[in-house]
Amino acid sequence: MGRLGAPELILILAIALVIFGPSKLPEIGKSLGKALGEFKSQANKVTEEFTEDKKEA
Repeated sequence: MGRLGAPELILILAIALVIFGPSKLPEIGKSLGKALGEFKSQANKVTEEFTEDKKEA
C-alpha cells in the first residue's frame, strides 16, 4: 500500500464533505485531532515505561 498523495486526499475530503456536510467537518476534524493527540500521549507513556523497566533489568 503506497502513500496518499494530493489526489487521494482531495477525493477523501470530497467524500467526507458529501457524507457529513460542511457544518460537521470542523467538529469531526477537531475530535479526530484530539483522539490522535491522546493516542500519541499514551503511546509515549508506554514507551517510557518500557524503557525504564528495561533499564532496571
